[in-house]
Amino acid sequence: MDLDVYVTAHQAEWDRLDQLLRRGNHLTGAEADELVALYQRTATHLSLIQSSAPDPMLTARLTQLVARARATVTGTRRASWRDAVRFLTAGFPAAVYRSRHWWIPTAVLSTLVAAIIGWWIGTHPEVQSAIAAPSELREMTRPGGQYETYYSSHPAASFAAQVWTNNAQAAALCLVLGAFLCLPVLGILFLNMLNLGIGIGLMSSAGRLDTFLGLVLPHGLLELTAVFVAAGTGLRLGWTLIDPGPQPRRTALAQQGRAAVGMAIGLALVLFVSGVIEGFVTPSGLPTWARITIGIAAELAFLLYVYVLGGRAARAGDTGDVDAAERSAELPTAA
Repeated sequence: MDLDVYVTAHQAEWDRLDQLLRRGNHLTGAEADELVALYQRTATHLSLIQSSAPDPMLTARLTQLVARARATVTGTRRASWRDAVRFLTAGFPAAVYRSRHWWIPTAVLSTLVAAIIGWWIGTHPEVQSAIAAPSELREMTRPGGQYETYYSSHPAASFAAQVWTNNAQAAALCLVLGAFLCLPVLGILFLNMLNLGIGIGLMSSAGRLDTFLGLVLPHGLLELTAVFVAAGTGLRLGWTLIDPGPQPRRTALAQQGRAAVGMAIGLALVLFVSGVIEGFVTPSGLPTWARITIGIAAELAFLLYVYVLGGRAARAGDTGDVDAAERSAELPTAA
């Protein structure tokens, strides 16, 4: 491409587009149609120049011009309560539902890993002695020991806030680090299962597994489900980097990444609920059966939310991605 000839041929169109943009909203119907046509042609010009004869100054100028034109054509839009309601009733549950083939196997395998670790520790005294001294283990597992007092060691409100913050950070890390070929997500997941397995093993060796499960299940069902959803979504994002499918890798990653950001917000709300349960229900004086019932009810409510609202939205075509009008414009690709 002869860049000088190309610029000379299209300079008038770019100047006309800039002139129309400077007039803002004071355009006639014909001028608005002209602006849209010039915007589309200039976007194509930019793509051709970038792929055939990149010139930094010209590219910067046309990029700015195309961005201004796109903002004028699509308009600006403010978020409203309707957007929040749509996100909670369609976007977020649809994203969780569509990623179920990732987080359900993640949940099953992770639970199995925790159970195996717990069995290994509970049936091998030498492993227990490697974790801590016998006197320390007795202090941890005895009635009124560290495992039981952990949930009531701080005021309920501050404890719930601390738990929510820690779990939300873990979930966000799973979502964000999935792009690094899944490996960090697997590490975070294994550490969570290792901690759970150690508790199962030590308390079962002391003959107090029922007490441990009575403390963990009320909040743990919903909390672990949120972690599994985050991990499964992170793994899906990492796999997209390896196998983007029929879409270009950048497009596929952008779509999955935007959905993951929405998932982070939704899961923070889910973890807030589990944090409230952990702060106020788990250490309460309610009977064990009542505390576990509350945990099961919260878990079932979340699953119904995902499979009913999310399934309906997913079948209607919702992917959890942002609306098309709010995505970055994709320039035409030169042949």
